[in-house]
Amino acid sequence: MAGGVRPLRGLRALCRVLLFLPQFCILSGGEQSQALAQSIKDPGPTRTFTVVPRAAESTEIPPYVMKCPSNGLCSRLPADCIDCTTNFSCIYGKPVTFDCAVKPSVTCVDQDFKSQKNFIINMTCRFCWQLPETDYECTNSTSCMTVSCPRQRYPANCTVRDHIHCLGNRTFPKMLYCNWTGGYKWSTALALSLQAQVGLHVQLTVGLH
Repeated sequence: MAGGVRPLRGLRALCRVLLFLPQFCILSGGEQSQALAQSIKDPGPTRTFTVVPRAAESTEIPPYVMKCPSNGLCSRLPADCIDCTTNFSCIYGKPVTFDCAVKPSVTCVDQDFKSQKNFIINMTCRFCWQLPETDYECTNSTSCMTVSCPRQRYPANCTVRDHIHCLGNRTFPKMLYCNWTGGYKWSTALALSLQAQVGLHVQLTVGLH
């Protein structure tokens, strides 16, 4: 009798477990569903992301490129087309060699017509304002309209010619002689003035006699 009761008790316990499992699953699913619903209703603090557009690559051509001949000799490029490592301690008036490199977007070649980026230039050691007058251009004055002795000067801004290399600023102020007077060179205008005065003196002398 006792042997028959034990299997019966075990079967009852198994049935209780089987009945409890569905209830446990329902309860657990309900809690999870409630938590999911709560998270949807209140998602918590939101994060905002700012999309920064990528900067467009600049395709603008530098203004100095207009002065730079394409595929010409590097050593003959205008000064605005190159960057040189200059040495201000060179001896004035003596030949000097400087290392140079072409600026971006500038193309040039060597003596063998091979593409070149770095090269050397030979020049005379002197500042730009020490160049002869034929190596730079200056602004003209509109106020030098009379002949005077000694000659008058006027302040001018001078710029070195493109193919000339020198030390320091390529644009500089300079005091220049008034050269043009009413369309004549100063020397011509002075000669005409003296001639007119001599002629007037002769006329006055003849008239007195």
